Amino acid sequence: MLGSTMHRELHRSERIGWLRAAVLGANDGLISTSSLIVGVAAAEPSRAAVLLAAVAGLVAGALSMAAGEYVSVSSQGDTERADLTRERGELATSPEAERAELAGIYMTRGLNRDLADQVASQLMAHDALGAHARDELGLYELTRARPIQAALASAASFATGATPPALLAALWPARGLTLAVVTVTLVLLLVLGGVAARLGGASLRRGALRVAFWGAMAMAGTAAVGRLFGAVV
Repeated sequence: MLGSTMHRELHRSERIGWLRAAVLGANDGLISTSSLIVGVAAAEPSRAAVLLAAVAGLVAGALSMAAGEYVSVSSQGDTERADLTRERGELATSPEAERAELAGIYMTRGLNRDLADQVASQLMAHDALGAHARDELGLYELTRARPIQAALASAASFATGATPPALLAALWPARGLTLAVVTVTLVLLLVLGGVAARLGGASLRRGALRVAFWGAMAMAGTAAVGRLFGAVV
């Protein structure tokens, strides 16, 4: 039977969208909050100031990520809707030209003219707008713009990454806080980079070291700024 031979293949490309957003948000939250704590602590302020900076960085960063993602994905959604509206109008006024356009797309993918015409005709009879959305505009349901979902996911991933250094700032003794934050952050970056590389099919070692290296550079830079301005003040 046909049903017994069909199977669902899972490809890494199917998760590249959410993987990229999740890794970006978690990395940003972890690196930016840790760097902020290290930079403020390097100026040798009070413990309360370090904790305030950590919490403020977590909240501000999560809200900023949410707002930025919402605006960006909303703009994408506006473009998608405008393209679909235009395509809907063209289908209403010039259906034959649109069918020929769709057939031409299939011919460029390797079908002969007769088969391309047949496929275009059948797909347009089933769902003309859907066929043009997929094959002409490159719009798929899996990748359609969802602003609120994207904003919440970005805020959550940022907050998840920012939580470990923020907890250290709240619970760890002031003495040794910088070393603890740097150590925990680098370990988490190695793990996060390795997991992302594994899920994406890339080199685990390269992915882990790449993320950890840039995180170390960020913390070193903010530590230098904190010491410089702390000394001046």
